[in-house]
Amino acid sequence: MSEIMNLTIMGGVNKEGADEPIRSVEISSGEIVGIVGPTGSGKSTLIDDIEQLAQGDTPTGRTILVNGEKPDANIRVDPRKKLVAQLSQNMHFLADMTVEEFLQMHARSRGKDASLVSRVIELTNTLTGEPIAPYHHLTALSGGQSRSLMTADIAVISDSPVVLIDEVENAGIKKQEALQLLAGEGKIVVVVTHDPVLALMSSRRIVIRNGGMVDIISTSQEEQDVCCKISEVDNWLMSLRETIRRGDIVGEVA
Repeated sequence: MSEIMNLTIMGGVNKEGADEPIRSVEISSGEIVGIVGPTGSGKSTLIDDIEQLAQGDTPTGRTILVNGEKPDANIRVDPRKKLVAQLSQNMHFLADMTVEEFLQMHARSRGKDASLVSRVIELTNTLTGEPIAPYHHLTALSGGQSRSLMTADIAVISDSPVVLIDEVENAGIKKQEALQLLAGEGKIVVVVTHDPVLALMSSRRIVIRNGGMVDIISTSQEEQDVCCKISEVDNWLMSLRETIRRGDIVGEVA
């Protein structure tokens, strides 16, 4: 599969059939872009358009370009050539196999070395507060463990250069580390979020209203500083949640 350097979203129409104010958005490899807007505004619809590599054939009329060109038709329909991986709030495995067996099978299907399995598990355990082992069965994993495993798997084994994330803020995963891991591997990361940390750690955020892209906001230095401050609070809250999960006593808050 050829390397993707950028993805371009060509604007279509909003829910009323009017042209979207934003006519083009280009996203580069290694970039994290947020999608923000009120509930029901059409954020997930934009994600769906990207996932389908829409060619003016969805209700929005948007077109997705890969490296400035329309993708080959077989890329859209052949799962073996899929350019886009997706992580969602609700993710559970159905296959009755161990974590190690699943990762070995995936590595073989991608023509990757089986030695990557241990790296995926190692990275997974940096993202979840509930460590997993190679012998754990997929069906026994929690939602947070499943999402952490798939994040590490996408970063290390998957060939998909584009990762779409739909609202993982309450998904039992260290979300900042997850996004940084994926972007660090050169993935294009597009995340739908209401979470201020995720929104402000992105380089830009696309504002959706009434089904259309109405604005693009570049994250300013001031916003980055705010992100650092609220990240500290967010990390403290996650640590507190893990303390409670373990059944430990919470110490006095300073």
